[in-house]
Amino acid sequence: MQNAKDLREKSEEELGTMLVDLSKEQFGYRMQHSIGQLTQTHLLKKVQKEIAQVKTVLNEKRAG
Repeated sequence: MQNAKDLREKSEEELGTMLVDLSKEQFGYRMQHSIGQLTQTHLLKKVQKEIAQVKTVLNEKRAG
């Protein structure tokens, strides 16, 4: 996980790519969890937090 300072140094394109990758990762974890294969359930919350951080920084950049 990166801190907000590191995220703010990235471009909007990099953040967008990161957001897509995190969303795919989250989907995979949700599917594993639904069929009972995910033993490290903390990863669901971790990825959700990372997505929220990326979205926040993206919105800050777009707002100016």
